[in-house]
Amino acid sequence: MDNQQILLTKRPTGLIDASTTTLVSTPRPTCGEGEALIKVAMLSIDPTIRTWMNDAPGYLPPIAIGEVVRGSGTGVVVESRSERYQVGDVVFGMTGWQEWVLATKDNSFSVLPTGMGLDLATVMNVLGVTGVTAYFGLLEIGRLKEGDVVVVSGAAGATGSVVGQIAKARGASKVIGVAGGPEKCAEVVEYYGFDACLDYRADNLARRLHEVAPKGVDLYFDNVGGDVLDAVLGSLAMHGRVVLCGAISQYNETGERGGLRNTSMLIVRRGRMEGFIILDFASRFLEAQIELATMVQAGTLRHREHVVEGLASAPDALNLLFSGGNHGKTLVRVDESVQLG
Repeated sequence: MDNQQILLTKRPTGLIDASTTTLVSTPRPTCGEGEALIKVAMLSIDPTIRTWMNDAPGYLPPIAIGEVVRGSGTGVVVESRSERYQVGDVVFGMTGWQEWVLATKDNSFSVLPTGMGLDLATVMNVLGVTGVTAYFGLLEIGRLKEGDVVVVSGAAGATGSVVGQIAKARGASKVIGVAGGPEKCAEVVEYYGFDACLDYRADNLARRLHEVAPKGVDLYFDNVGGDVLDAVLGSLAMHGRVVLCGAISQYNETGERGGLRNTSMLIVRRGRMEGFIILDFASRFLEAQIELATMVQAGTLRHREHVVEGLASAPDALNLLFSGGNHGKTLVRVDESVQLG
């Protein structure tokens, strides 16, 4: 049986196109001693995949030309020669953009819990990388306090929408989203329950931010970087905190990046700006997943999944994150037969 794979064939400039990746067919991998063979079910489409396509240093090395595009996903164990995995286990890990993958000593997977009453797409969204990123970024890096005024960019996205809802549940006095366009801003307020949402595409974001947060921003969760980050820095409250989670506005830039103008506000307001990688909290994922699952089951954490069908659609699905064509967590369904019991 063959293994369909998507390989990186050219480093992109801006959005990826037909020359960036190639769909190939290779032999299905053979399960060795201590390994498990996994049938890939669903891929998580995350902005960081685009950064891995660049020939630039990061927290993981760039994807090499000719290699399977790196990315996380879920699948089901169909053969196991490892005590860690049982046939039928639904697992999560670095599947890459392909139909079959081996769980090995160097590429291990987590077995997903069953019996929660949540489908696979929901688990990949809220209990996956995006959900736990929101949880630890807000609570551990941002040190959310009751009464905080919180601003979240990328508020209609998978991570941003969860950040705002956790902040509301934990006692923030006001949660303000930043998103692109009236439709997404309405979604942020009406569906996810934020107190307000600002369209970054409209004029004078800094002035509008000051109007909705006249006493300043206590905690800013940044998913986009660039001009939005600069505008929020200008409205930082005393001892304000800035959590740097992503910089999606810059991932496809082809020219020279502009600098921030308002970093001096960190001095004036005695503020703190800190970045993080979710792998820093890998040993604590279960802690976040239990609380997030409880919120979903109680109806206090709303979510949306944007599911694209077919492995071959993965490159187009990645571009949706940068064109604004997705709503909620973007996933690619590779095999619809795999279900979470």
